[in-house]
Amino acid sequence: MKVVAFERNLQGTGASRRLRNSGKTPGIVYGADKDTQLVELDHNALWHALKKEVFHSSILDLEVGGKAQQVLLRDVQYHPFKQMVLHVDFQRVDSKKKLHTKVPLHFLNQETNPAVKLSGAVISHVINELEVECLPGDLPEFIEVDLANIEAGQTMHAKDITLPKGVELVAHLEAENPVLASATIPAAVVSDASAGGAAAGEGETPAA
Repeated sequence: MKVVAFERNLQGTGASRRLRNSGKTPGIVYGADKDTQLVELDHNALWHALKKEVFHSSILDLEVGGKAQQVLLRDVQYHPFKQMVLHVDFQRVDSKKKLHTKVPLHFLNQETNPAVKLSGAVISHVINELEVECLPGDLPEFIEVDLANIEAGQTMHAKDITLPKGVELVAHLEAENPVLASATIPAAVVSDASAGGAAAGEGETPAA
């Protein structure tokens, strides 16, 4: 995904305020053993880009002054009540160095899961992204989580899914193995099933 930015020379609260008043958003680009670069971006274009999942989880081609560099979006500061982006941070990536970043999870086959269709189970998504490490060229836009076979009462953990080639969980998640999703039978469904069973029992004729 390509992003166009422009160099800015002025910094400070006053300069940033003037930028925002003119429809621009200040930002910085840092990392890869290079000097921090001050940039500005068109606010409306940035606002719409931030609504796309891919903008948050993919390597971006950031063009500044006609020169492109690969970056990750690292931080966004929003106005507390206005629809306004106050500041953005981009981190340069080195194609030869592993990076740590969060990747969104896409949950699949929940509607066709037998526990959902036949037993009234409800599948809850406990977390919606995973922090992974990989080389920039291996970074996936998202990670698929197949919920086709999770049964009622079961949970699915991070280590239960197959990660794309070259992608690993960061160390603390490897140790914690957090829950990604869980399948439960709602109390109302259990209660209805019990009541139905009791009613069926009452209708039976005692053996002579």
